[in-house]
Amino acid sequence: MRILKYLLLLFLLLFIGLSVFVSTQKANFDVVRSKFIKTPKATLFNYVNDLRNWETFGSWILEDKNIEFTYSSKTSGENAFCSWKGSNSSGDLKTIFVKENDSISQKMNSNGESSDVSWKFKDTLGGTKVTWTSKGTLDFKSKIIAFFKGGINSTVGDIYEKSLVNLDRTLDYEINTNTIKVNGIVNRLGGFYLKQSIVCKEKSVAKNLKILVPRMTKFFEKNNIVMNGKPFIIYNKYDKINDVIGLSVCIPVKDSLHFSPGSDIEWADMKPYTAVKTTLTGDYSHTQKAWNTTNLYIAKNNLVKNTSQQIIEVYVKGVNDEKQPSKRVTEIYIPVFPKVAPKPKTYRKPSDSTVVATPSIPTTKNP
Repeated sequence: MRILKYLLLLFLLLFIGLSVFVSTQKANFDVVRSKFIKTPKATLFNYVNDLRNWETFGSWILEDKNIEFTYSSKTSGENAFCSWKGSNSSGDLKTIFVKENDSISQKMNSNGESSDVSWKFKDTLGGTKVTWTSKGTLDFKSKIIAFFKGGINSTVGDIYEKSLVNLDRTLDYEINTNTIKVNGIVNRLGGFYLKQSIVCKEKSVAKNLKILVPRMTKFFEKNNIVMNGKPFIIYNKYDKINDVIGLSVCIPVKDSLHFSPGSDIEWADMKPYTAVKTTLTGDYSHTQKAWNTTNLYIAKNNLVKNTSQQIIEVYVKGVNDEKQPSKRVTEIYIPVFPKVAPKPKTYRKPSDSTVVATPSIPTTKNP
């Protein structure tokens, strides 16, 4: 019994000593990890800036099979927000400041712990140096947990290191892997659709699409409107010389709908037309290459573009349908006039009444 009392006393002293030691440790933490990634700065920035892409590289996300995410209608840029809940962690993340192609500032809550997160992107030879920083303050419970796991710098730093490796691997394969197939001339069906139109510069197209497509989808959900197909983009104007792009984000509907004057959502009716169809399997950043491939096919086959119809892109598998960029599918339709088949040559058969004269052969008399 006396030995047991001594053991209990010893355990109590150790616990008190550990508590005193942990409580005297610094509560503030500043974890910084950097990595060279073989991807252009703009591509890397845009990928990290979209919170939906975090599911493809966050190590704590990939290691939790039961984790589920919820996103705001806006997933890129300032005020983009997401939250998650899984077997090992729960939390949320909000983007509070963005400097285009340069830096991102965010606020993260993970398992009840709040921290300020920042990203910095710097051009380097052959790629980009990305720096990921997390700053915060630990409460007593978190300090104890961090102590037994080797310290906050070690635990968070390990997560960041694994995530940056995943990010490099993901971008190297997922962004660059793509296939482009020209399907040929097709008859594009018409139908009713709702649209929201904007005019912007070419460099802002991808950024605006990431905002407008989710916004249109939320509009359908909020108003209980049934989608009758996949979202698509109509290019109303494509002036590369003056850098003016006019486009409409559209979603098909079954019936005609009416909106009050001044609404930014409009109803429209698309008529059937002939087009050259091309299927891009891969990240949306390769659409320009898909357009060029389609235009080359049109020129090679002596087709004439129908400028009275608009070019459209259909998101068969977009970011909401497929997490892996290499498996996303976009269909491109460039209108052309139907190719008129040449008339076959006809030959008239002589009638029976036609008499063919046989030339006479002159005879020679003997002298």
